[in-house]
Amino acid sequence: MPFRPSFLAAPALCVFALAAPDTSAQQLEPYAYAANPVGINLINVGYIDAQGAILFDPSVGITDVDSHWRTLIIGYGRTFNLFGRMASFAAVIPATNGDASGNVQEEFSEVSRSGIADPTLRLSVNLAGAPALSPAEFAGQEQSLTLGATLVVVPPLGQYFPDKLINLGSNRWSFKTELGLSYPKGPWRWELSAGAWFFTDNKDFFGGQLRSQDPITTVQAHVIYSFKPKLWLAFNSTWYGGGRSSLDGVVKADFQSNTRLGLTLSVPIKGAHSMRAGFSTGVTTRIGGSFDQLSLVWQYAWF
Repeated sequence: MPFRPSFLAAPALCVFALAAPDTSAQQLEPYAYAANPVGINLINVGYIDAQGAILFDPSVGITDVDSHWRTLIIGYGRTFNLFGRMASFAAVIPATNGDASGNVQEEFSEVSRSGIADPTLRLSVNLAGAPALSPAEFAGQEQSLTLGATLVVVPPLGQYFPDKLINLGSNRWSFKTELGLSYPKGPWRWELSAGAWFFTDNKDFFGGQLRSQDPITTVQAHVIYSFKPKLWLAFNSTWYGGGRSSLDGVVKADFQSNTRLGLTLSVPIKGAHSMRAGFSTGVTTRIGGSFDQLSLVWQYAWF
């Protein structure tokens, strides 16, 4: 029998962002550290439409970029008991189709790509304020401040052509570590998180070059208002900076320092079904973040 959660806000699958190697830092993830009961299963199917100056890799030296990418994402997540604490695991696979144009060494060029991008694996555990509770125990628990930690792993399994500048896969491993706070007060919830992305080298970048990249630091803040269970609106913001890259030891002028703002609306449909819509845009952009993104995600939850 499907479990119909009275408070569940889908934190286990908060990894829906444009599937591209250097846009991972631009995720906006409300409710990522809210408490939930253990034993909840989640299936998400999402569509993302992103348009603008999207640089899949800021080190490629493309100028006057204009691109349009459409991404279908399917994911599964589950909350569970980890040494007495509430934890969650999620896996997401993106399939992307789109086109991009720009100037490469002052010569105009257009490309189209279609295929599977790098998947995302995520493990989160609440370190304080969120013990592992069954749905019945959780229903009677008053919400309080929670502190959580997250590890995200992006393996290099997406489509990659070493003779192409634009790729859906990254041909390297990416890792994100993060700490986050979530504080509920009445219908309001305030969230703050900080973390960093780390990257292994791409040893076969565009004709056999060695590409290295410095870590990217990320900070997120969210203000959420719940109208009723599973009906909430979030105002989201993120800043990310760093990520300077080098090719065969030559440092590139591609240091990032960008800010994005967005809104997320979650609406219950029927029983264990819900829909989530989101919009985000680049506000301040040094390199690689001047684009608009729309998303629509269907979710089904059961116990």
